[in-house]
Amino acid sequence: MTPNNSPVALTVGGVSADQWLTRSIPALTPAVVAELVDRLPVYASLPSEELRRDIAGVVQRSLRAFARFLRDGVLPTDDDVLALRESATRRAEEGIPLEAVIDAYFLGAQYVLDELTRQTDHRGIASLPALCRLLLAYLRPVTGAVLAGYAQHLSASDSAERGAQQTLLAALLDGKPAAEAADRAGATLPAGYLVLSIDIAAHPDETTPGVDPLIAGRRKLRRLSTELQHVSRGAALTRLSTAGGLVLLPIAGEPDSLPESEWLRLAGDVEKLRRHCGAELTVGVVAAEPSGVAAAARLATEVREVATAVGRGPGVHRLTDVLLEYQLSRPGPARDQLAVLLAPLAERPELLGTLRAYFACDLDRRRTGTDLRVHPNTVDYRLRKITALTGLDTTPGPDMLLLRAALTAQQHHA
Repeated sequence: MTPNNSPVALTVGGVSADQWLTRSIPALTPAVVAELVDRLPVYASLPSEELRRDIAGVVQRSLRAFARFLRDGVLPTDDDVLALRESATRRAEEGIPLEAVIDAYFLGAQYVLDELTRQTDHRGIASLPALCRLLLAYLRPVTGAVLAGYAQHLSASDSAERGAQQTLLAALLDGKPAAEAADRAGATLPAGYLVLSIDIAAHPDETTPGVDPLIAGRRKLRRLSTELQHVSRGAALTRLSTAGGLVLLPIAGEPDSLPESEWLRLAGDVEKLRRHCGAELTVGVVAAEPSGVAAAARLATEVREVATAVGRGPGVHRLTDVLLEYQLSRPGPARDQLAVLLAPLAERPELLGTLRAYFACDLDRRRTGTDLRVHPNTVDYRLRKITALTGLDTTPGPDMLLLRAALTAQQHHA
């Protein structure tokens, strides 16, 4: 029985219940979200951005659908059900327990029912039991959609396709013939891969007091993984945690002769990934044929580590970007001797920091001072002190290359 056919019409504040509910959505939405945060500990640990956007969006959509149901007797549409399923899938990916997700819908419904009851005038009291029946009728398809979305994630996590892709990735990383594994995954081996070793920095939410860092990290990783499939031309193979890992992006061209446009495209794609996941990404990348993926993965990781050690910062780094630093980072007597040159600075971290900043600022004393937040005269004093302790001239000249090499060796030696 729809509200229009009910023997007693439910009125709230002098208008029909569906009209009151529609008008109240802007106020009810944050109130329901606050109720979930107050009553469900796992929701209290969610990032504020997720509560404001994702959770509030689901609450708002549910309120609109229930108002439509009260007005027309029409249950949630296919679009509504799909949105609820997708939301439940995201909660599953973030590791939120299923019982908490179900509780959220019933707590929200209870809050709205309490508000309707408080606002109902004496003429509508008799129709409250009918309203409760309608609310339960509405929650049936909603609960089904939530269960289906949650189950979809669990099924996808254990799917044969994903298992086959992981088998292919393992074969490539182990240096084993991968053609058979590719067949089982229903894939054709590409001409090559861009092998990415990725360090994923913490999202701000992961260090926000009161926010569950595990949920914030999973949310970050889900966003990155989703966008990764958008930018990849073909199925990307991944082995990622919230801190980083490996990604293999298929390429059609020969790895040894990729045009510069491909590298520029990769840099743009990594920037998209950064924006979507909300965390800085430091990437070492090597192009390789399938048979060379194992060695490329090791090299890409080393390139990333060298780039980080010498202060190159987030972004995409190739071996050509850190050739000198990479070579100087290899163990050997020459590296050890270079590191010894800066041994007199071991107990003076401010001098080592100044030297690093000096090179990062292209030997510009003023920029170095700005970077370190000290006066340029302080930079001059520290550089003179470095010269006095090491015997190496810090003014542009013959000793510059030796100083840079010694600094790189010292960082890796340490």
